[in-house]
Amino acid sequence: MEKDYYRLLIKGGVLSPGELKMILVTLLDKGVGHISFGSRQDILFTTETPVNNWSFTKDISCVDSIHKDKENIVCSYLSTDILTTTPWLTSDRYLYLLELFKSHPKVKINIVDPLQRLVPLFTGHLNFIASKWEDYWYLYIQMPNWGSLQLYPALIYSWDMATVSKSIENLLMEELESVDLLFELINDSTDTNNRTIDSPLNIPFHPFPYYEGMNKMGTDKYWLGLYWRNNQYNLPFLIDLCELCAVSKVGKICITPWKSFIIKGIPADAKLAWERCLGKHGINVRHSQLELNWHLPVGDQAALKLKNYIVSKLDSYDISTYGLTIGITQQHNNAFHFTSIVIQCNPPTPSKTKLRSTYNVSYAKNFDPNTRVYKTYALHVDRLALPGLLMELSKEYFNQLGQSTEGIDKSLNTKSIKPIAIKEKQVYQCRDCLTVYDQMYGDASQNIQHNIPFEQLPEDYHCCLCEAPKSNFIPIIQTVSPTNESL
Repeated sequence: MEKDYYRLLIKGGVLSPGELKMILVTLLDKGVGHISFGSRQDILFTTETPVNNWSFTKDISCVDSIHKDKENIVCSYLSTDILTTTPWLTSDRYLYLLELFKSHPKVKINIVDPLQRLVPLFTGHLNFIASKWEDYWYLYIQMPNWGSLQLYPALIYSWDMATVSKSIENLLMEELESVDLLFELINDSTDTNNRTIDSPLNIPFHPFPYYEGMNKMGTDKYWLGLYWRNNQYNLPFLIDLCELCAVSKVGKICITPWKSFIIKGIPADAKLAWERCLGKHGINVRHSQLELNWHLPVGDQAALKLKNYIVSKLDSYDISTYGLTIGITQQHNNAFHFTSIVIQCNPPTPSKTKLRSTYNVSYAKNFDPNTRVYKTYALHVDRLALPGLLMELSKEYFNQLGQSTEGIDKSLNTKSIKPIAIKEKQVYQCRDCLTVYDQMYGDASQNIQHNIPFEQLPEDYHCCLCEAPKSNFIPIIQTVSPTNESL
């Protein structure tokens, strides 16, 4: 059963250690024992005390489950410097963009990089997806009364993003059903620096990344991902972490949509102090990806129990779900799903006899949630059947992995746009953290020049992220396009 939560809206899921500490101290003083993280990179908590007079900063809004008149902005700031990203989309650029939004919007807004996989692309009403053109964005819209996602017929300039979002928000009451009409109305009322869409959005497939633990970042820094199984983060531990951030001169903390958080830029000489802090509080930072790739409703103990049951069964059979993501939900609408596989809990059937719950299982086309197309795999199955069904789907996923060349958005019916040719190449990937060594780029962190084959790397070569040895790398086939190679 889901509880009613208060939500603290954190724009883009990015806040300073000082801001987080202020929130934690306020909550601790009011008797709150733990916080949780939401799928829209917000902070959630429960309390019996009215929160009307609780003091937070002007940039942080507190909303309850009844009077939900504001939404949080989701962004992929957390992916910069640790994942594959669009070159022009830097950390500073994200922060500037978030500053343009002077208040929290009434609609869900996503500001995301299509080259990363940690933050979903299409779970908002307004989804700004970075293009290859610097400071220009595709805009995919799915308003609450629309049946499908529609592409805005122009690229949006970065510094017009907040203005365009506000204009669309002001037109919500008009019950517009066409993106073309919306485009005309905004063009008539707003001065924008649009750009013509001359090529379709290309979303290359990347397996879901490993986002936990202490990992190498550049040559002299680390990033830390922290995840707790029950999504109930202890306040005293988090306060200690904020104080350690201040000592280590870490500027930002990033909330992920996966009920976890990431701290980037930990100095190498502070690594032992951080490990000591984690050890003192008994924090486990090496869960398997089988644990990390799930998305559950916050506070839903039945969903957590179901996940634990399935994970234990898959683990006992040594089943790999590398690259897959799995969600448990009671929602029937696929619009905002962002996992490869969805387990939907069916409502109980009215009966005098207590019946066991049943579940529907669906999966995204090509196991890629960015396709926004889900296919039904099984209907009204018992809990005991779910591990076997997930094993079957896992095999299907690996059988088709690398076979599909679909990554180009099909919503542009423009004859002048030519299909993008797809190429394949062999690279080497770390089995622990999935970091890729591509001889085209080499490895600047270890002074490896470009065009050095993996076989010629020195024997003491190690993963630049998790420091695993060279022997831990395996050859894989990677799909690339000319567009991505030129970025």
